Amino acid sequence: MSMGAYDEAEHERREKQVSRVDTDFDDERTIYHGKVEYDSGESAEALLNKFEEIKSN
Repeated sequence: MSMGAYDEAEHERREKQVSRVDTDFDDERTIYHGKVEYDSGESAEALLNKFEEIKSN
């Protein structure tokens, strides 16, 4: 088989793999603590200045 040729067996293997549902995980909720702030209506210059301020901390 040449490179790039269609491989039906590989296609079926991948289909089976992605159609499986993984139920083996911890279903507990994660609690996050903190705050979220956002500003709307500021100019691009003000937003860039705020970004530089955050980046420097």
